[in-house]
Amino acid sequence: MTTTELTGAEDIAWDLSDLYESGDDARLDADVQEADEAAAAFRERYYGKVAELDAAGLREAIEERERMESIFTRAIYFAHLSYATNMADAPRGALLARLTEKGAALDTQLLFFGLEIADLDDEAAEALIAHDELEHWRHWLRSLRKFRPYLLSEPEEKIFTEKSVSGVSAWDRLYDELLGAVRVELDGNDTSFEEAMSKLYSGDRDLRRRAAEAVTEALEQGLRTRTFIFNTIVLDKSIDDRLRGYESWISQRNLRNDTTDEAVQALIDAAVARYDVPQRYYRLKAKLLGLDQLSFYDRFAPIGEDPTKVSWDEAREVVQGAYSDFSTETGEIVERFFRESWIDAPVRDNKRTGAFCATTVPGVHPYILMNFTGDRRSILTLAHELGHGLHGALTLPLGLFNSDTPLTTAETASVFGEALTFKRLLALEEDPGRRLNLLAGRIEDSIATVFRQIAMNRFEHAVHTDRREQGELSTDRLEELWRETQTDMFRDSVDIDGYGSWWSYIPHFMGTPGYVYAYAYGFLFALAVFRKYEQEGDSMVEPYLELLRSGGSKAPEELAQMVGLDLTDPKIWESGIEALAVELDEAEALANEIGLG
Repeated sequence: MTTTELTGAEDIAWDLSDLYESGDDARLDADVQEADEAAAAFRERYYGKVAELDAAGLREAIEERERMESIFTRAIYFAHLSYATNMADAPRGALLARLTEKGAALDTQLLFFGLEIADLDDEAAEALIAHDELEHWRHWLRSLRKFRPYLLSEPEEKIFTEKSVSGVSAWDRLYDELLGAVRVELDGNDTSFEEAMSKLYSGDRDLRRRAAEAVTEALEQGLRTRTFIFNTIVLDKSIDDRLRGYESWISQRNLRNDTTDEAVQALIDAAVARYDVPQRYYRLKAKLLGLDQLSFYDRFAPIGEDPTKVSWDEAREVVQGAYSDFSTETGEIVERFFRESWIDAPVRDNKRTGAFCATTVPGVHPYILMNFTGDRRSILTLAHELGHGLHGALTLPLGLFNSDTPLTTAETASVFGEALTFKRLLALEEDPGRRLNLLAGRIEDSIATVFRQIAMNRFEHAVHTDRREQGELSTDRLEELWRETQTDMFRDSVDIDGYGSWWSYIPHFMGTPGYVYAYAYGFLFALAVFRKYEQEGDSMVEPYLELLRSGGSKAPEELAQMVGLDLTDPKIWESGIEALAVELDEAEALANEIGLG
C-alpha cells in the first residue's frame, strides 16, 4: 500500500509545450537536424581560421555558435525535464539517451572553436577581446581562455567528449535511476523516499526514529552498487585531472566557478573554524527537546508543538507575497511561474528526488521541479527554486552563454529569496513558541547550507584523495570517511549512529563533483547582500536586480562590487558566519524568555 498526505500540489504539473508538445513532436527532430547541419557548416567555415578573424568576424562566429547551441539545448532540456518526472518510462529514457549521444557528437564537431580561441597568443587575444565589437562577450572569452593550460589537442578532446556518453554520464544516469526507484517501507506502508525523509520534521520522536531506520534500511539495498558507481566516477575524474594537469581534485570546479583554490580554501577554513556554531545550536536544541543529546534524526524536529502541514495554495501565497513585497517586478515574474504552469510540484513514483530549476534557453523560460510535501521546508524550497527561476528569467536577454552563471553566484538569488520568505513567515507568526520554532528552522537551514555543505566538501576531499592514493574504496571505508567528517562538525552534540550510509543519497557527489561548497559560498554572499538590503532598504533593490540581470557576464568580484561588497576580503565569510551566530543568540534569548532555555 502506498500512502502520501494530500497537499493540494497533486495536480501542479509543468507544461513543457513551450519547448515541445511531446517527445514525438516533429519540431524536436527538425531542430536537432537543423543544429546538426549548422554545426557542420560552422566547422566548414571556421575550422583552422579563428586566429585570422578580426573582432567583427569573431563576434559573428560567436553569435552563430550560440544560435546553433540554443537550438539543440532546447531539445536536450525537453528530454531532461520530461525524463525527470518519470525516470522509469522507457521512451523518455531513450529520447534522453539519443539526444545525449547527439549532443556529444555535436560537441566533437565544435570543440575546435574554443580550442582555437584558447590557443590565441595572449597579447593578440587581449587586443581582440578589448575591442568594442566584443564587449558583450568579453568575460565569456576571458573565462574560456582561463582553461588554456588544461586543454588537450582537438583529437584528444574529441575522445574525452565522445567517451563521456558511455562513461561518467552513463554512470551518473544509472545512479539517478537507482535512487529514483528507492522505496521506503515505513510502518507497513510503501512510501517514496521524499515522503519518508519528510517525517524527520515530525514532532513525534518515535516516528522520526522509525523513519530514519526505514530510510537507512532502504539505502542499504543497492549500497554496494552505489559504492561502485561513486568509485568509478571518482576514478574518471582523477584520470581527467591527471591528463589535463590540474593541481588538485577541486581545481577544475573552482575554475568553472570563476574563483581560485586559495579563495575556496579561505571559505572552507572560515567555516571549519566555526564548527562551534552548529555544535552550540544542537546542544541548545537537545535542551529544548528535553534530551541529553540529539540523534541525527532529531536535527529537524520542531520545537514545541508539531507545525501544521501547509497546503500548496498557502505556500504559494506566502512565497509570492514575499517576492511581491520586495519589488513589483520580482512579484510579477514569480506569479507567472504559478499561473503559466512552469512548476512540477507533486511527489510521484519514479520522479527525480529533490528540487531544481532549469533555466532552459533564451526565448523560453525557466522550469522548476520539486517534491512538495507540505512541511515548512517545502515552503522555503519553493522560495529557493523561485529565486533561481527569477534569476534565470532576468538573464535570458543576455543569450545562452552569458546567462550561465558560475555555481558560486548561481545561489545568490535562491538564498536571498529564502531570506525574504523567512522574514515574511516570521512576521506572520505572533505566538512566541512558534516564532522560536521558525527561528530554529532558519538556523537549521543555515547550518545545513553552510556547515553541512562544508562537511560534505571535507568528505568529498577525503574520498577523492584516498581514491587517488589507495585505489578503490570499500563501502565500509566510505562510511568511515562520512562518519569522520560529520563527527568533525557535530562532535558530541549529535549521535550519528546509523547514519553511515546516508552519503549515498546525495546526487551532487556523482553528477557535479566539488559542487557543494558553492552553497556555502553563495549563501554567505547572499546573506551579506540581504543584510545590506535590510540596512539600506529600497535603495538596494535596483542594484540587486542589476546584479541578477548581469548573469554570468561579469566575474563574481565585479558582481559583488555592484552591491558594495568585496569578495576578495576573507572577512566576508567570517562576517556571514557571525550573522548566523547572532541568530543563535536570538534563539537562546527567546528560549529563555518563554521558559524553554
